[in-house]
Amino acid sequence: MYIRKKNDTSYHVKADAALLDFLMQQTGAARTSIKQLLGNRRVQVNGSCQTRHDTPLRAGDTVTVSNSKGNIRLTHPKLKVVYEDDHLIVVEKKEGLLTVPVFAGSRETTAISVLRAYVRRRNPRNNVFVVHRLDRETSGLLVFAKTPELQEYMRTWWRDIVTERTYIALAEGLFGEKEGVIKSWFTEDKRNAMVYSSPVDDGGDLAVTHYKVLRENDNCSLLELHLETGRTNQIRVHLASKGHPVLGDRKYGHGNSFSPIDRLCLHACVLEFIHPLTEQKVRFESPVPPAFTALLRRKPAD
Repeated sequence: MYIRKKNDTSYHVKADAALLDFLMQQTGAARTSIKQLLGNRRVQVNGSCQTRHDTPLRAGDTVTVSNSKGNIRLTHPKLKVVYEDDHLIVVEKKEGLLTVPVFAGSRETTAISVLRAYVRRRNPRNNVFVVHRLDRETSGLLVFAKTPELQEYMRTWWRDIVTERTYIALAEGLFGEKEGVIKSWFTEDKRNAMVYSSPVDDGGDLAVTHYKVLRENDNCSLLELHLETGRTNQIRVHLASKGHPVLGDRKYGHGNSFSPIDRLCLHACVLEFIHPLTEQKVRFESPVPPAFTALLRRKPAD
């Protein structure tokens, strides 16, 4: 957890409140000044860095404000830190950025290379370790561990500590059943990096995806998807197997899938898990990309 330093100031919460209102009351500072403190990652609640002004506080919480101006922020066009403490980092990744390099020695910028440079600006010995991945063209939430021990623990117990993983996708066509479960067995062909789906158990890995149609137009459907298993390319393979590939999926769309917004229309919008150190449930949400809803509102061309 966060270790308080001599130049930090701590406040004890006596009644439920929003973080911004509480700090304005305690410090007398203006709203803009408090938001600047939050944006500079100089506020912790119970030892965890907070950047949201509407973070709810409960009686008994401790809010700590760092008076140091040396805090380092991550500024990258495709990666944003949404939560950080001494043990892990949760980020929001944009499409077009790999989570990790494709091969050892690659110099391509990836989420993990950006984060390693970020944490090493504080201390050259700092490091981050990948826990799970998103495809290059998938956007949304990712968590990284700060030690190899925590990485191993989170990977080993991932299915037990993760309480919700929700994705949003735009898929081709209209679904006859507006809610359901897709269940099949996956086999990966490493020669062409493709995953194949079988409706019967052929010795592959079981994959289960729950879906619900949220909205639709004449051409596509906006889906909410929950993963019961976490197989490679699971959502993309499952939707393609049902004849409704994700818009913009050049890999599994069999050449028929297109996207007017020039991206894969898949976004990891909710990540909820039990923090391995505090044993408290933490939940992170990333809004649906505006381009998805704008595309859904488009009228088909005459």
